[in-house]
Amino acid sequence: MTKQTGNIEVQSENIFPIIKKFLYSDQEIFLRELISNAVDATSKLKTLSSKGEIDGDLGELTIDIIIDKEAKTLTIRDRGIGMTEAEVKKYLNQVAFSSAESFVKKYKDDANIIGHFGLGFYSAFMVSDVVEVFTRSYKKSGKAQRWECDGNPKFILEPTQKKERGTDIVLHISEDSVEYLEEQRIQTLLDKYCKFLPVPIRFGTKTETNYEGEGEDKKAVETQVDNIVNNPNPAWNKKANKLKDEDYKAFYSELYPYSTPPLFWIHLDIDFPFKLTGILYFPKVTNAVEVQKNKIQLYSNQVYVTDDVSNIVPEFLTLLQGVIDSPDIPLNVSRSYLQSDANVKKITSYITKKVADKLAQLFKKDRTAYEDKWKDIGVFVKYGMLSEEKFHDKGLKFGLLKNIDGDHFTIDEYKEKVKPVQTDKHDKLVFLYSNQKDQHYSYIESAKSKSYDVLEFDNIIDNHFMQHLESKLGDVTFVRVDSDTVDNLVQKDETTESVLSEKEQEKIKTLFTDAIGDLKGGTIELKPLSPTDHPIQITKPEFMRRMKEMQQLQGMQMGDMPEYHNVVVNSNHPLIAEKLIKMKGDKKNAFASHLHKLALLNQNMLKGEELSAFVKKSIEYMS
Repeated sequence: MTKQTGNIEVQSENIFPIIKKFLYSDQEIFLRELISNAVDATSKLKTLSSKGEIDGDLGELTIDIIIDKEAKTLTIRDRGIGMTEAEVKKYLNQVAFSSAESFVKKYKDDANIIGHFGLGFYSAFMVSDVVEVFTRSYKKSGKAQRWECDGNPKFILEPTQKKERGTDIVLHISEDSVEYLEEQRIQTLLDKYCKFLPVPIRFGTKTETNYEGEGEDKKAVETQVDNIVNNPNPAWNKKANKLKDEDYKAFYSELYPYSTPPLFWIHLDIDFPFKLTGILYFPKVTNAVEVQKNKIQLYSNQVYVTDDVSNIVPEFLTLLQGVIDSPDIPLNVSRSYLQSDANVKKITSYITKKVADKLAQLFKKDRTAYEDKWKDIGVFVKYGMLSEEKFHDKGLKFGLLKNIDGDHFTIDEYKEKVKPVQTDKHDKLVFLYSNQKDQHYSYIESAKSKSYDVLEFDNIIDNHFMQHLESKLGDVTFVRVDSDTVDNLVQKDETTESVLSEKEQEKIKTLFTDAIGDLKGGTIELKPLSPTDHPIQITKPEFMRRMKEMQQLQGMQMGDMPEYHNVVVNSNHPLIAEKLIKMKGDKKNAFASHLHKLALLNQNMLKGEELSAFVKKSIEYMS
């Protein structure tokens, strides 16, 4: 068989079904694509004018969106560069041959053209039975042209009457797309996709209320004005030194109406090795980690692309809000998805570095103000240190630990603070913490009496953060203040002795063992604590408690695993060393059981029938 070569022929009859059903991820994208083309046509006109290739005033360059429900048409009208007969043949009759590409090559240093694929126009057929184009070129020799196509390869091209320069694209909306003849639907799409396009976009008129006169003669006067739906010159396109705090806050309100003002913001502006601008805001967040994805909007030359920026923004920064605009971000043909590219990684690194630098700057410039914001920004910092290696290294300088007294420390500062009294027998620093300071009040007070310091770690992210720091730092271990390991791990300057003899201690331990019964894996231990400490303390195994909390965080259940707890009997407390030791008969068992239940109640571990019985018994004791 003879070897053959040739070109695969694409049948044009097959291209329109592909465009209509598969090319674009969302049908509604058509409006963005057609308006983007209108913006391109207007931008080209401005470029030619700036080059002196067009004489005279350009006139009004507004883009109009017009609905005609009776005719079932939606029109996108621009007053841009327009097309000659030859250009219509070249650009409308050859699928995927983009006029933007050739224009950019010629005017690449001056043009700011959105489209590079040449398929945007054909998105019109997703919602239309017929598409008409009325166009008149800026060239004086060019005559107005009318082009028509019903989604089949055949088209009509003929001269027409059109006085104004520019292009009207008229969509004859199909029966299954009549939603696009509703003003509210179109307004919603304009707000979503066209909010910051660089050319004014007009969608009918709106009522504006003004007041005339004064006092009793004051009256409201309503007038109809153009409804301009976009802001052609958004804050992110301006230089940071030209903006005041009020400008940033006003832009935030424009992005997120009725939201609580942001804590602070970062202005992004880079030209090399890629072009990127934007503003990222740090919003107030609740105590629970609410990963508010889809709050950062991605634009390409002011054209809205997506609110899923997970490929270019690190996971922890999805908590931020704002805008990123870059023409260098690689998009697929429908501009709906990011494609894998080296630039994406560079952009991710740049954004991470800018955020870290901003936080370091705020910490260094005004530490007090930074500490005041820590409750809100701590989630960002901890999340970042957990998920990004480079951010962790930088975060060690501005990441803070807060103790239950409200004092803040960097990690290095805190290590120095607790080193003298909170170093265990393995030379590890023991960081005591509480995630429920009201419930742990007695334990905290006991720790303070020994000159220990207790951190407040009450955020859902803190379980992960503690383990992260233990792994990274190596010389630190976190222990909850009610843990069974607190007194074992922390070295004391003085050893307290029990006022009871060894024989008396054994007697007390046996007494509590009989009175309490099965602890389901827990232990009973006598310790010579301070007489001012509670007679009975409940402690929990640190390892088991952490494992249970981590599994609950991940949505896993540990079956019927019991709530392990240990009982620590303070052999130096008067109720133990003076009263219980002298009791006779059944009273001592009842008294020991009551002390245990009192300790359980203190930890909110006494519930239901047991709680009711305890209250009844307490009343009997009082009687």
